[in-house]
This record gives sequence, C-alpha cells and structure tokens, in this order.
Amino acid sequence: LPPARGFKGAAAPAGGTMPNFCAAPNCTRKSTQSDLAFFRFPRDPARCQRWVENCRRADLEDKTPDQLNKHYRLCAKHFETSMICRSSPYRTVLRDNAVPTIFDLTSHLNNPHSRHRKRIKELSEDEIRTLKQQKIDEAFERKQATQESNENNEQNTVSVEGGEEQEEEAVPLTLEERENKDYLKSLFEILILMGKQNIPLDGHNVDELPEGIFTSDNFQALLEYRINGGDEVLRKRFEMTAVNLEYCSKTQQKQMLEICENCVREETLREVRDSHFFSIVTDEVVDISGEEHLPVLVRFVDDSHNLREEFIGFLPYEGDPEILAVKFHATITEKWGLNMEYCRGQAYIVSSGFASKMKVVATRLLEKYPQAVYTLCSSCALNVWLAKSVPVVGVSIALGTIEEVCSLFNQSPQLLVELDNTISALFQDNVEKGNELKKICRSQWTGRHDAFEVLVDLLQALVLCLDAVSSDFSVRWNNFIVGRAFVLSSALTDFDFIVTIVIMKNVLSFTRAFGKNLQGQTSDVFFAAGSLTAVLHSLNEVMENIEVYHEFWFEEATNLATKLDVQIKLPGKFRRAQQGNFDPDMTSENYYKEILSVPTIEHIIQELKDIFSEQHLKALKCLSLVPSVMGQLKFNTSEEHHAGMFKNDLPNPDTLSAELHCWRIKWKHRGKDIELPATIFEALHLPDIKFFPNVYALLKVLCLLPVMKVENEKYGIGRKRLKAYLKNTLTGQRSSNLALLNINFDIKHDLDLMVDTYIKLYP
Repeated sequence: LPPARGFKGAAAPAGGTMPNFCAAPNCTRKSTQSDLAFFRFPRDPARCQRWVENCRRADLEDKTPDQLNKHYRLCAKHFETSMICRSSPYRTVLRDNAVPTIFDLTSHLNNPHSRHRKRIKELSEDEIRTLKQQKIDEAFERKQATQESNENNEQNTVSVEGGEEQEEEAVPLTLEERENKDYLKSLFEILILMGKQNIPLDGHNVDELPEGIFTSDNFQALLEYRINGGDEVLRKRFEMTAVNLEYCSKTQQKQMLEICENCVREETLREVRDSHFFSIVTDEVVDISGEEHLPVLVRFVDDSHNLREEFIGFLPYEGDPEILAVKFHATITEKWGLNMEYCRGQAYIVSSGFASKMKVVATRLLEKYPQAVYTLCSSCALNVWLAKSVPVVGVSIALGTIEEVCSLFNQSPQLLVELDNTISALFQDNVEKGNELKKICRSQWTGRHDAFEVLVDLLQALVLCLDAVSSDFSVRWNNFIVGRAFVLSSALTDFDFIVTIVIMKNVLSFTRAFGKNLQGQTSDVFFAAGSLTAVLHSLNEVMENIEVYHEFWFEEATNLATKLDVQIKLPGKFRRAQQGNFDPDMTSENYYKEILSVPTIEHIIQELKDIFSEQHLKALKCLSLVPSVMGQLKFNTSEEHHAGMFKNDLPNPDTLSAELHCWRIKWKHRGKDIELPATIFEALHLPDIKFFPNVYALLKVLCLLPVMKVENEKYGIGRKRLKAYLKNTLTGQRSSNLALLNINFDIKHDLDLMVDTYIKLYP
C-alpha cells in the first residue's frame, strides 16, 4: 500500500532542510530536536523486516529495505537503552543487533474519531505468540554471546603470559582496518569536492535557527547524499548512527582539511624542489573569516622549461614586523620545507599601510640570504606600488577613496551609463578625449601607471555624476547607491584630497615611463635598468628646487578646486590640533609642501634606491643574454661582468666566458631567415639550449626575478585564481584550507596518501 495521505514518515533525507518524523505509531517526534537521536531502517532484509513487524504498520510492509532506509526513521525512544551506544560526544550509534521494542500501540484508542496517519496492524494470537518466542530467543543468544566473549578473553590472557616473544611480521590489514580506510577515503573525497567546487563547510548560520534545532552542515548533507546514492562504505558506517547528530566533528573535519591542504601543496613544492631555484611573492593582505592573512605564491621553472607562478597558501598576518619576519621564514622553511638558500627573488604587493612592515620582512630575509634579491612584482605597476608605500596618511586616505569610487561604479552598470553621459557633456569640445576616458572607466584603471593622471582628468565628471545621483529623489537609485554617492562626493570635494592627487600625479610623472618599461618586453626591462640613474637625477633636481615645483603643483590644485567650487583652506584636523596656537604665517601652500610634497619626494627617491639595489641592477643587466637584446646592442655585450653573482648557480662556471662567446657568435652569424628570440621563455625552449648549460642556468634564474613577467599566461594563473576565489567567496565563508584546494583544483591528489597520513597522525 502507498503511504497514507499526509504521511509524515516519508520526509526528505536528513541532508535536506525538511525534518524527519518518527515512523512509529502514535509518535510525533521530529529530527530537528537535536537532543534526540534518529536512526534509519537497516538495509539488511531480515533486520529491516523485524523493525517493520515491531512497528506494526501495515503500510510499510510492501516497501523495500532501500526505500525504508532512505525515507523512514525511528527515534531513540523506541529502543532499549542497552541497544544505544554513545561512542563519542559527536556519535550516537545502535548496536548491530538492535531492534526497536518500545511502542505505544494503544493511545490512539482514547480518541476513536481521530484520523490515524500511521495505521496500526492488529496481530492475531499466533503472531503474538511468535513475537514472544523471538524475544526469548534473542535474550538467550545475547547471554550465550557474552559467555563466549569472556572465555576467549581468558584464553588470550593465558597465551600472552606463557608465550614467547614473536618476531614482528608485516601483518595484513584486518577487515575492520580496510573498512576504516575505505570510510576515510570517502570522507576525503567529499572534502576535496567541496574545496574544488568552493562549497563552504557550514550550511545554515547557527544564529538563524531557534535553540535546540538541528540542521545538517554542507559536509554532512553531502555525506547523506552519497549514502542515499548508494555509497555502501558510508551506509555501513552510519546505518545505525543518529541522522540528526553530527557524523563528523568540526575537529575531525579541520584535521582532515589540513591534511588535504598539505598533500595538495606538497605536489607543487615537490616540483619546486626538483627545480632547485625559486622566488617568493606575496599579495595584498586579505580577510579570511575575520583574520588577516598574507597570500603566498612561488615562482619556479618546471621540467618543461616553463616559468610558473603558483599559489601555495595563506600565512597569518602579524602586526609586529619582526614577529612576522620570523614566522614567515619558519613557515617557508620548516612547515613547507623549502630551502631558502635556493631563493633568488622576493617581492611583496601591499595595501596602503603595510609596505613598511613587509619591507622589514624583505630586509631580514636578505640578511640571511643575500641572493634572495628584493624586487618589484611584475603584476603591480611601479607607480601604484610607490603610492601605496608613501608614509603619508593623506595619501593612504586618497587611495582608499579612489578604490571605493571605482568599486561603486563597477557595481552598477546604470551608474557607468550616467558617468558616460556626464563625460560626454563635459568633453563636447574634445570628443576623442571623452571617449578615451569612457573606455578607461570600464577597466581596472586604479592599477594603471597613470592612475592619478586619469583621476585628475575624471574628477569633475565623477563629482557631477555623484552629486546628481545623491540629489535624485526618484526611485531610479536604491538607498545604498544614493548614500554612497553622497559620502564619496563629499570626499572627492575635500581640498585635502584634491591637493593630494594633484601632487601625487606630478611627482609620479617622473617614474611613469620607467615603470611602464619595467612591465614591457624583455628589452624594455633591460634598457629601463640603465635609465634608473636619469630618473633619480630628475627626482633629486625636483627636491633641490622643491619651492618652485610645489608652487606650480599647488596652483594646479587650486585651479581644479575652484572649478569644483571647493574652498581652499587648511585641513580642519590641523586647525583643531593647534588649539589657539595657530601660526598666522602658515599658509595652505606651505603646509602641503611640508606635510606632503617634501616627504613624498624623499620617500620615492629612497624606495627606488632600495628596490633597485646594485645586486638587482646587475641581474637585470644580464638580460643581454636574450638574443633580441644582444642584437639591439650589436652583439657587443659583456654579461660575464655581471653574472658573477650567480657563479655558484652555474653547472660549469670555469667555462662561462667561452660559452658566452659561442652564444654570441651563434646569434651574430645566424641565417637570414632566423629570428632572434625576444624573451627568456623563447630562449629556454630552443632545441639546442642544452649545448649551453651555463646560459640555460642563467636564463632560468633571471626569469625567476619577480620583476620579470610570466610570458605564457597559462602558467601564471595562480594569482588570477586567487583573485577569483577572493571575489567570489564571502569573507565569513573563506577557508585557508579549502582555498588551496579551489585555487589548485587541477593538481592531482593521492587519496591513499591522505588516508595513511590521517591514520598515522590521529591513530
């Protein structure tokens, strides 16, 4: 017979959001009561039949054990307490021979007019006698099993006491051990799936649920799904387990996730060690479930001669730079097992305010490992990096405001259309310039070399657009956009902000072309290294004549402020800090010269000297090894003068000079139809590079420098995947373990290794 209309026993599986109702007659309990265990019907036909008979429900008799196992549950109230085992705070299981025996088969008789959703089968006298005999037989079997168990224990004790020591032999796995390994393998498969598909461990927020209500997290829901899908290993393990309690504790999940993370990371680190040399790069500090972490990437050349940049994990961020330096070094060397003696480069992409701390980390590593050259990172524009490192509060505030403005417009296509219309109205006399700005607005323009120049050109359009949105009382814009537009318009029309972006635009104009070349082709990078002296000379000249330069910059700022109807004044925070001791001779122009122009110029000069150290410049001059650069220099190069710093990295340093001579001759007298390789990537993939082992070793180390871009994009996807994970995952749902599995989803994983590691660590 089909289930009665409205039958509660046919509830959804426990992994879903619907509760399971007890299938026993006259029982109204449900599985959301987390203090009461619920159990599936067994799939073993004989035992399942016993459960159905004891339930006395005629409508269950024609259902298969599979159907009953998937859709029907009995609560713990129907079992003798001796049948229930609580093996841990997280697991409540039934004994293998457990049969429900406690049922209320009469209370419905007190209300004869009620509709019975669970119809009770009336038993004949013969059936009653049969049930009584079954109970007597079961009691006798339990007593006999207990006696046999005690006798076996006594015999084992005697044999241990009187026997001689046996030599240890490799003992094959017992059935229980094999089943345990299969069970753990299933759990690891679920965790890896969750990581790769970016499924958070937690399901419903506990705060959203009433007290005492149980609901499965995502891990348990997937586990339930696999059980219902026919996973015999999991079914056998959890068949007698309460369906409304945790199958796997948070502690065990965390332990297993750490093993998953370490095993996946080890696959990459094994390739790094095989390659010997590598570089370390960190990205901007990110929030992982309320805690700040540093993303760490590693650069290396693999067996196929490809430069790769892979994400290898998150490192908890420390506020104290000295502690951060110690922990950073310990994680890389002790936890991840990399030998820093082979590190040939380090770079740090930082948010505003973090630059000075990461510089301490770089300095400490350089003191221990002089060949770990501190460089710029190819994925970050020099001017953006310099701006974020300026130790002036006003600059950090301005950068934050710029990011917020860009973020707001990127969130709303309608806002971008409004900005386009504003730009068209302002640039009627220069349509080409207006179209260029519209195109820029739809890109990540805050990361450009000329970001401050773009902002100065866009400022009036941004302010007019935000003003129009914040004063529009129609239903066109939602309250969030109107509110943010008002706040950001006020920030953009602050004179302190206007002066800051104008001065930054002018100061960074001296490094713009230099920085752009550093992100260009190999030849551009080579010649950029030679132009650093001229850049520093220009900045020093500005510093010597700062009065004149600052006067021009301040005049430009006041003109822009006047256009926006912004009052020219000293910052309110400065005036309040004076508390009546205000110097009447202190003008806005002098204030911003001392507080902004001078420290910014001084800082940028020093940063360029630090980041482009003598060692760094020597390494970049070795780029003349690339044939296209050789050709531009008319093959009149002398790499051996600069390659001394890499002498210990060469297979045959004594033959370097002769080998370099042959390398130059090879390309100087090449055939007319042979093009000169233009990049390190092309040179490393030359068929005859194997005949130039020293040249190969030098090129391999040079491309590891973080300032060199990854030529083939498919080998630099680690950073892109990291950005995608952070963009697509809510802060509270981020997990450093799952992130590694998601970002490195294509790395092979060894389930047997994970299981063996888990058993060894947590026996």
